[in-house]
Amino acid sequence: MHLLLGLLLAAWTLLFLFRIVLTWYPQIDLTAGAMRLIGAPTEPLLAATRRVIQPIGGVDVTPVIWVGLISLLRELLVGQQGLVTQLMRQSLPVG
Repeated sequence: MHLLLGLLLAAWTLLFLFRIVLTWYPQIDLTAGAMRLIGAPTEPLLAATRRVIQPIGGVDVTPVIWVGLISLLRELLVGQQGLVTQLMRQSLPVG
């Protein structure tokens, strides 16, 4: 559970990092071909966030916000002092 959650959050962070790089190439269609693997899992969150946070100086900052939020969530859950990490340490037999 711990490892799976950490890997899932890391993969999601990586997808948002790809989205940040892809903002430099607006001609790339994220709904076609292999780019759907990046666009489909990230666009619903980005679209909802864009309704709240407008582009700043014409730059879409929502992927950066999500990288920060997911990194924070990952640290809070599976980091060295994370909740899941602490629960796992408590459940291990002392010996």
